[in-house]
Amino acid sequence: MKVLIPGIMGRMGKVLSEACDQHEKLSLAGGTARPGSGFIGQDAGALILGRSIGAPIAEHLDAFEASGCGLIDFTTPQLLSANLGWCVTHQVPMVIGTTGLSEAERQQIDQASAHIPIVFAPNMSVGVNVMQRLIRLAAELVGEHSDIEVIEAHHRHKKDAPSGTAVRLGEVLADAMGWDLDDVAVYGREGITGERPHRQIGFETIRAGDVFGDHTVLFAADGERIEITHKASSRMTFAKGAVRALAWLHDKPAGLYSMDDVLGL
Repeated sequence: MKVLIPGIMGRMGKVLSEACDQHEKLSLAGGTARPGSGFIGQDAGALILGRSIGAPIAEHLDAFEASGCGLIDFTTPQLLSANLGWCVTHQVPMVIGTTGLSEAERQQIDQASAHIPIVFAPNMSVGVNVMQRLIRLAAELVGEHSDIEVIEAHHRHKKDAPSGTAVRLGEVLADAMGWDLDDVAVYGREGITGERPHRQIGFETIRAGDVFGDHTVLFAADGERIEITHKASSRMTFAKGAVRALAWLHDKPAGLYSMDDVLGL
């Protein structure tokens, strides 16, 4: 399968390009960049991989032949709608790792999945998806006797908070406890907050330096604590998961899939 990457010259776009190049079933077809960026018309292979591979950079996806292509989108919520529309129009399978989405934007993904196969996950890391299984088990076993907190740290450039992964961990925890996350989530604390109720999931956010992504779920009971942590040391962790997801999609019918589906969890 040939791969198109919107925002190909961004931090994640470059790593996705390298991951595609390393995958035996995928090849980089090109991508888009911001108009006026200076990259338009150049070969992404030459710029990112150090060799020319005939993978042009264009302003718009309409510059590409869609047949035989898949698309990986790690851009921004503002660009998602146009990228979804192009993929639906041209019947292109899609992997979405964009975070910070509104409920309306999530509904757009749901609607598009009626027409094309989509893998959507806030974190493509294999380890994070294993972590979700572990925290569900822990919540089922000790959640009733513990205070539950989600702590996450990312680099200074990340624009949304809490991270999409942290929110997903919260969703898994709330589901395991039989709670509605909207009712129990607390995003930061300040001042005289009173005694902490049991029926609560706290979120703490750190933005500093070049941290790729650390997530910890804390189950704190009287006399003991359980901490389940995942730490990413490279963006390649997420990129490899994303290209694995796209390769998995190649023969799948229209529908909305998760990394659980990709990994057989």
